[in-house]
Amino acid sequence: MYFLAVIEPILFWGGLIVFVVSLGMYAGRTKDMKSILQFWQPTIVFSPLENKVNRIGLAMMIVAVVIRAALFVML
Repeated sequence: MYFLAVIEPILFWGGLIVFVVSLGMYAGRTKDMKSILQFWQPTIVFSPLENKVNRIGLAMMIVAVVIRAALFVML
């Protein structure tokens, strides 16, 4: 259980960094900051690599939240 408590913040912050890197990759390729700032509008068209990086970051954060919820229930 201690291992999960240690890995959870690493997954969350690592996932957030990976997610932001994917947005940076998109901004570097397209120079379209408006789409990133207006994230509620579906105007971002990721390249396949940017999409994979983005989904990996989101998955890492979701796993971290699931671990946090599991630890909350266990304790």
